[in-house]
This record gives sequence, structure tokens and C-alpha cells, in this order.
Amino acid sequence: MSGIIHNRNAFLNKLANQLGRAPKINIERPVWRYQPQNHVLRNATKDELVAVLQEQCKNINTNIVITNTANLTDALQTVVESYGGHSVVTWKDQRFIEYGLSDLMNEQWPQTGINVYAWNSEQPEENIRQAEKAKIGITISEITLAESGTAVLFSNKDRGRTISFLPEKSIILIPKSTIVPRMTQAARWIREKIQNDEKIASCINFITGPSNSADIEMIPVVGVHGPIKATYIVIEDQ
Repeated sequence: MSGIIHNRNAFLNKLANQLGRAPKINIERPVWRYQPQNHVLRNATKDELVAVLQEQCKNINTNIVITNTANLTDALQTVVESYGGHSVVTWKDQRFIEYGLSDLMNEQWPQTGINVYAWNSEQPEENIRQAEKAKIGITISEITLAESGTAVLFSNKDRGRTISFLPEKSIILIPKSTIVPRMTQAARWIREKIQNDEKIASCINFITGPSNSADIEMIPVVGVHGPIKATYIVIEDQ
């Protein structure tokens, strides 16, 4: 549902009066003659966008794995093992079941000594405790920006945002169908959802690989305020 803005006109009129000008009514959105943001990778195929994403991952210190739904379980298992296993925290997300990962997460990992915790909206304090101690956080991208190597995560009561930055390592599943050229398409997609009165996440995170900072003497440091390692698993779902 769209939000309701109370007393908007009175507020804007007061601002206009303070500025000594008449209030503006029925402002039309400008149409720009040149819109270069719409031309970057405009005609790229999904395969070409995957190639761009792969190349960008080299620049953001992120591993990338390409697989399909049939081999996703093995691919995820391999990445988790490479990260040392131990403990995993995930969203409570129906898509994990749709991707055939339920047995891996709920049976195979616990049997091999890997602790698995799924976000529980009824246990907020336990959620944070589990996310803090987990070695690996696993999430799913809603829309993915090839140009910058950015995964966009939508939070809700079953998808805690801390899963993507409290664990030491992050694994983000990226359906190939979600990959778009750049921020332009993501912003338009989100705006369309709002205009259609669709329910939008209370928190939208744009995540580009592991935590990075170069604030001190322009020296890059990874893992300052989030995961020190990240892997994208692109799923051939088309």
C-alpha cells in the first residue's frame, strides 16, 4: 500500500512563503534529451551480462561460480567446505526449497557437524546471536547489477539484513534471470513496484562483494565492517 502524506500542501506552502515565492503546482517530470544511462549494455544478452559480472568480480575481491539448478547443491556444498563449514545462517526463504537445497541445509549439513540456523521472526535476539557467531551467511539476490557486481537484497521479517554482514563469509545466490546491466534498471524496477502498490522491503541493501574500505591513505582493506570473503553463485534458471 502507498503511504499517505498528511498536510503536504500546507508544509510546501509554508516553505514557499519563507522563500518569498509562489508555490509550484502540477510539476511535470522533465524529459531529458540525452539519457546515456539507458544505453550502457542495453542490447547485452544474459550470457553477456554474466560475462561482465564475472569480470567485475575480479575487481571487487569476489569469487563467482556458475552452475544450474541440477548442480546447485554440489556447487553450494563446495563453497561452504572451502569456507570451512562450521556454522551457517540463512534466511527463511521458500526459494531454498524451490532450488532443491532443503535436504542439504536441514539434513546433510547437520549430519556432518555444520550448524544451520534459519532466521526466525519470533526470536529476534536469537537471530542476532546466531548471525554474530555464524561463519557463513547465505542469501539470495532479487536483482543483480552486472556493471558494478552488485547484489540487491530485500529484507523482511524472514530475511534478516544482518545475515549479509555479520558472518565472516557471505554466499549470495544469484538467479541468472535477475541480472541487469546497472543501477538504472534496478531503480526503475523498484519504482515500478512502488507505483503498482506492491509491498516493498523495509530495507534494501545494495551489496558489492565483501566489505571494503580505502579511507586511510587510500589503502584498500577488506572486511572492515562486514564479511571478509564473498562468493556469488549464479544459477542458470533460464
